[in-house]
Amino acid sequence: MATSIPTTGIIRTRSFIQPKDISLAVGVIIIVGLMILPIPAGALDLLIALNLALSIGIMLLTMYIEKPVDFSVFPTVLLLVTLFRLGINIAASRSILINADAGKVVDAFGGILVGGNYVVGVVLFLMLMIIQFTVINSGAARVAEVTARFTLDAMPGKQMAIDADLNAGMIDESQAQARRLQIGAEADFYGALDGATKFVKGDSTAAIIIMIVNIIGGIVIGVVQHNMDIIQALQRYTLLTVGSGLVIQIPAILVASASGLIVTRSRSNSSLGADLGKQLSNFTSLIIGAAIIGAIGLVPGLPSTPFLLVSAILAAAAFLVQRTKKQEKDAEIVAKAIPAATEPESPADMLSMVVIDPIELEIGYGLISLIDENDPDNLLKRVTAIRRQIMAELGLVLPIVRIRDNLRLQPQAYKIKIRGQDMAEGTLMIDHKLAIPGSDSDENFPGIKTSEPAFGLPALWINDSESGRAELMGYTVVAPLSVLSTHLTEVVRNHAPELLSRQMVKEMLDQLRSKSPATIEGVVPEMVSLGDVQAVMRNLLRERVPIRDLAGIIEVLANNAGFTRDANVLAEAVRQTMASTLSTQFRDDNNTLHVFTLSPQIESMLKAALGSAENGISFNIDASFAQALLTQTGAQMERLAQAGFFPILLCPRELRLAYRRLVEQSLPNLVVLAFSEVSQGTKVRAHGMVEIPLGN
Repeated sequence: MATSIPTTGIIRTRSFIQPKDISLAVGVIIIVGLMILPIPAGALDLLIALNLALSIGIMLLTMYIEKPVDFSVFPTVLLLVTLFRLGINIAASRSILINADAGKVVDAFGGILVGGNYVVGVVLFLMLMIIQFTVINSGAARVAEVTARFTLDAMPGKQMAIDADLNAGMIDESQAQARRLQIGAEADFYGALDGATKFVKGDSTAAIIIMIVNIIGGIVIGVVQHNMDIIQALQRYTLLTVGSGLVIQIPAILVASASGLIVTRSRSNSSLGADLGKQLSNFTSLIIGAAIIGAIGLVPGLPSTPFLLVSAILAAAAFLVQRTKKQEKDAEIVAKAIPAATEPESPADMLSMVVIDPIELEIGYGLISLIDENDPDNLLKRVTAIRRQIMAELGLVLPIVRIRDNLRLQPQAYKIKIRGQDMAEGTLMIDHKLAIPGSDSDENFPGIKTSEPAFGLPALWINDSESGRAELMGYTVVAPLSVLSTHLTEVVRNHAPELLSRQMVKEMLDQLRSKSPATIEGVVPEMVSLGDVQAVMRNLLRERVPIRDLAGIIEVLANNAGFTRDANVLAEAVRQTMASTLSTQFRDDNNTLHVFTLSPQIESMLKAALGSAENGISFNIDASFAQALLTQTGAQMERLAQAGFFPILLCPRELRLAYRRLVEQSLPNLVVLAFSEVSQGTKVRAHGMVEIPLGN
């Protein structure tokens, strides 16, 4: 037959004999025993050392907690430590009066620290007691009393706030219960702490009384029982009493200071040292203080060495604070402007990697200062300016430029990515400037040789102090931020077709539909699809033709979509309506286009060689003839560039697209215009002609 065993008594017994509870009970018994039983001198030394260690530990603990309630047992600990200290005091007094000995620690404090002079010892002891009693204890008691009163007065309002949040649905019942418990714990803590400070204050009074009793009792015992003269008894027992008082009251001052620290702490998310370092680290205050102390040290008659030494320490601290705050600011900039890279773990995280950023700019940690938001001219503002510039030039809405740090890059290196692919890279010297030589610049100018990253021009990195002299010698001096923004702008121009996404085209069409619905109605998607519109606009951007006039582009597509759906042909049709735009884009201040042309013989040969291909119209010519065309075209481009003009080839309309397809890989900077794309009133000046000698 099974018998049920009652477990309630077992559980209660186990909870009573927990090791921590037993240790606490034994400790209280030892404290009481110190007041009753005699203690050997060696054990007394050990207890004194333990008392000092406990006091130091308590004081350090009050510095490292984030809020006072985290040390909620402090009032109880304060009581136990005070009782422990009183027990040691009584045991030491007993040993002094009975044996005229209280251990080596007391002898050391009475002999070494006060030089064996009992008068100095008494004065020093009284000074410590005055400081503890009138300054530390009184201040801590007053602060604890006021804090406890304010905490209790604020409880009803805090409870009402919790009820209001609960009724509004901002917190649930468990959160409300946790907040109520926290408020109750704060009230209990400050109430108990107010009472515990009275123990410390009473301990100071008891220490003074014990010292007086020990001195009087020691003199009586020495003279009456040990046949000492009064001076000998006074010196012996006073030194022992003072040594005992010092060795016990120094820990008492530490504990009293700990109580003052904990009652004056405010709620924080860091330790006391961190808060003090953060709030007292002011560069202006430190540097002004250093200047004032240094000036005092120069006053005649005063010793200059200590004042100048303190001034130097304050100045060093000021610059250390400045450097630390700059590092913190850089870290904050990285946290805000550069999202933290995390490794994908879940399938959802990996699916998010399918969508890549259209434009990414990766920078080394040495370039972080370029994105300082407090700088009036930073990389983030330059990106905004680039976005406006690209919109004005090409009509392209630049996507978000994602700026990331990359620890695998060199500190001052950067990399530009388009749709996840590396497109360009460069290196900046953040504390230098880039000097690009002109035609008459001195080639022997001192600097670090490099290449301008956007266009590959030879250049020098020079010191900032040399900028003025370099400009006088014909150099163009550019700051590192301008170098990076120029490179980014040029990469965006060259890859504008890839940045025009289908989503962006749809948003542009939706915007046009909201303002001019008749332009879109019946055209997209009835006559041309969204993909066709995107292909036409990409073809235009490929040759840096602006797409700002979206309404005009749609009208041309509507007029020609009945004849062809070829994006190349449709793009050519759009170009024919943009003669004014194209001419304005490339002509100089005198309304003149500077161009070169094809010779009549080459025009005839190319017209005869026109044919169709997968990507549109092309030339059916052999490789040697094509190479000769490219060589002669490149020579004419170089001639125009040396004259300071943009390289433009002017040719018949039917050859324009095919010729552009021929040269776009080898000569991407060549602008190929048709005669029909020159607006009326625009002057044309030909600087050369592409000719191939007969036999080639």
